[in-house]
Amino acid sequence: MHSLAWTDLQHVLAVAEHGSLAAAARALGVNHTTVLRRVGAFEKSLGVKLFARSPGGYALTAAGEEIAASARAMQDTVHAIERKVAGRDLRLTGTVRVTTTDTLSVALLPAALTGFAAAHPGIQLEVTTTTAMANLTKRDADVAVRATSSPPENLVGRRVGAIAVAPYAAPAYLARTPARRPLEQHAWLVPDDSLASTSIARWFARTIAVTPVLRADTLTALAYAAASGLGVAALPCYLGDTDPRLRRVRGPIAETATELWVLTHEDLRSTARVRALTDHLVQALGAHRDLLEGRRGRAT
Repeated sequence: MHSLAWTDLQHVLAVAEHGSLAAAARALGVNHTTVLRRVGAFEKSLGVKLFARSPGGYALTAAGEEIAASARAMQDTVHAIERKVAGRDLRLTGTVRVTTTDTLSVALLPAALTGFAAAHPGIQLEVTTTTAMANLTKRDADVAVRATSSPPENLVGRRVGAIAVAPYAAPAYLARTPARRPLEQHAWLVPDDSLASTSIARWFARTIAVTPVLRADTLTALAYAAASGLGVAALPCYLGDTDPRLRRVRGPIAETATELWVLTHEDLRSTARVRALTDHLVQALGAHRDLLEGRRGRAT
């Protein structure tokens, strides 16, 4: 009877989920040759092929599907145990990993985290920025600070306030292209397809029938491009109104409004360090509600 190693199953699952050795290696934080070796040794020990290899990637065989399904169930159990254990931790020490967006990480979060770090020197903070909601069920992060109108059902948290969005441009751009021009007559800087689900991208696709001058995969990149005078970008007011290089072209766009939430997994809500951070963030970010909701704008 074979004794299956959990680490081998993790490598198999990573390849199954990502479809290639390189992507699985990035997810696991190892070299792709390590993934190839571990998967090959696992297949040899079982005497079955788990993957069909092709130029397009790795696809599960029938045997691989069965093993992957069982491995996912094991993984869910392991993550549940980790969350339950973490949820009983009453110490104000350890690490808290925060997932947020690129704009929040540069505009509002640093000051909030500075205050928290001063009050809780025993807690180490980690921040990851991504446009996608990190998987708090799998402990990819402990706390999410996110713009969303509908938080995932498996997360709990508190609403900080509304987030307003307005179009911004640099004074140099507005000197040659007056703000009062119809929106479709401006040079637009817009999110690319990776941000297609955002309220800004949806509004632009519905409303502005022009080809943009620039597309980018982060709003921070769009803000920098706008500040250089390249064109107009729709940005969260907490970003645009705090950048001295930018001016509003119009008031907030009602259709793009969303909400700011501080979220965690239900199993982690009683963890002392997580609760301390979420409480602090709700208060610290809530102090900027006027900025979040677009009531501190500068005129063009």
